[in-house]
Amino acid sequence: MARIRKLCVLAAMAAAAYAQMRMTAEQVVSFIKSSIQLKHDDRKVAEYVHKIKLSDKLEDRKVEELQGLGAGPKTIAALRELSTASSSLPATAPPPPPPPRPVIPPPDSIEQKRILGEIIEGARNYSKNLPNYLCVQVTRRHYDPTASENWRLYDTVQEQVSYFDHKETYKVAMINGRAVANIDHHQLGGSTLSGDFGSIYSEIFAEETGTEFEWDHWATLRGRRMYVFSYHVPQSRSHFTISDETRRVITAGYHGLIYADRDTNIVMRYKMECEGIPSDFSVKEVKLDVNYDLIKIADQEFVLPLKTDLKSLANTPRGKYMSWNEAEFHLYRKFGAETNIIFDTPDPIPEEKTKEEPAVPDPKKDVPPAKKKP
Repeated sequence: MARIRKLCVLAAMAAAAYAQMRMTAEQVVSFIKSSIQLKHDDRKVAEYVHKIKLSDKLEDRKVEELQGLGAGPKTIAALRELSTASSSLPATAPPPPPPPRPVIPPPDSIEQKRILGEIIEGARNYSKNLPNYLCVQVTRRHYDPTASENWRLYDTVQEQVSYFDHKETYKVAMINGRAVANIDHHQLGGSTLSGDFGSIYSEIFAEETGTEFEWDHWATLRGRRMYVFSYHVPQSRSHFTISDETRRVITAGYHGLIYADRDTNIVMRYKMECEGIPSDFSVKEVKLDVNYDLIKIADQEFVLPLKTDLKSLANTPRGKYMSWNEAEFHLYRKFGAETNIIFDTPDPIPEEKTKEEPAVPDPKKDVPPAKKKP
């Protein structure tokens, strides 16, 4: 019996603590959001809210926000009572701003010149070091007739890409999950891009292009530190062409950013935006973003395309029109080892694989060694 009495006393104490539970308004909001996600019973959640005593003000807009997220009517009624009872309390203090990120100094001008020289030299030899191979390219083509980036999926095109003797060839295998035959890459209509593997990349770094490079910033890409340089190619030295629906072709200049791995000086990404497009040309904007990654083929790693984003804006008789092609590259294999087209559509590449992150200071490489005392 003594043990039972002790348990009863403890239960009573827990009930008293429960009845006097103090929480901040932010804690209440987090609790309700969690209960919505977990689909907790509306009546039980409301009973819990009735036991809460707030330490700061619960604003009406927060209650309305929770109602919009799906909080039940009994829970909302209890929250409104809690909001009214806390109206005289001070508002929740805003969270303190995050501490400023440590500034990583850029390389000095001499080091920048050395780094850029190695990046350019490696890029010029890039195509020479590529093997002959096959891969699957999956292109999801989107459009937006409102030019407000309200994208709609137009189609999904799966192609086999062959890279042989430094040239790319495309063979359309599937459209929207259905096998097709005798459709050429250039007969797909809409927005298409060729040259992802070598030609555009090579032109940026070609000596005759005379590309102008400048230091821009540090970045992190796929967990690795990157040098980021801006670049510019005027129309007079460019070979990048754009064609419109009338088959008119123009040559555009361009500018953008290159991302090179700090440890290898290999370019792992480049961004490009066209400039100098004639005012009477229907295509007004073209932006390209190409990511590369280390890919293993026959037990050897190569830097090969991972994903390409191509966006464009055009004026049409019906108004402005935007298109977006996101092309992903999968299932690399040695040319000749397997020539059959693969008809399984690979899963999309996760967004974090192509997302730029801030550079995090490296104590071993970013902090100069301490000077020895005399």
